[in-house]
Amino acid sequence: MEILFLEYWSKGSPLKSRSSTMEKYRVTLTAEERTQLEHTVSVGKAAARKLAHARILLLADTSRNLRHGDEDIVAALGTSLRTVERVRKRLVTEGFQAALDHRPQPPRPDNIKIRGNVEQKLIQLACSDPPEGRCHWTLNLLCDELVALGLVRTVSTETVRQALKKTTLSPGSLRLGASRPRSMPSTSGGWKT
Repeated sequence: MEILFLEYWSKGSPLKSRSSTMEKYRVTLTAEERTQLEHTVSVGKAAARKLAHARILLLADTSRNLRHGDEDIVAALGTSLRTVERVRKRLVTEGFQAALDHRPQPPRPDNIKIRGNVEQKLIQLACSDPPEGRCHWTLNLLCDELVALGLVRTVSTETVRQALKKTTLSPGSLRLGASRPRSMPSTSGGWKT
């Protein structure tokens, strides 16, 4: 059975209907699952997210004939409505342990975008003579040249800057970085002897 909630938008738009997640994903815990959740909550030595999910599942359980709506659970626990809906759905679709535990984030792409041959070519370009009509290589010129040579599909100026910053092949310098430090004139005003 699907229950429809009617909401009125204050901007004068028409009524919008939304199905109740509570009815769509009904939480019915076994005695063993309920005992495990009660123990987890009473001990309180788990991750905050796991404790919140355990409390949501305990309040959403319909096996004891106590019906708590999603809004009641949100008010009692201070979570968002979307979190309650997501925990209900994960219990029904993926199982008890998946609803309780934290879902790991997908692997992030590696921070270093330029490596190996591309890095060597970038350093060669930065240390070479600039294109005709230019006095030095800019980050934008280096990016455009890497794309024109077919070494990368796209590359940002920040990626090129970081790759050049970590190099130790600075022309005329033993320090890290791609630019040479300049000597500064003395500002002491004293006589040089």
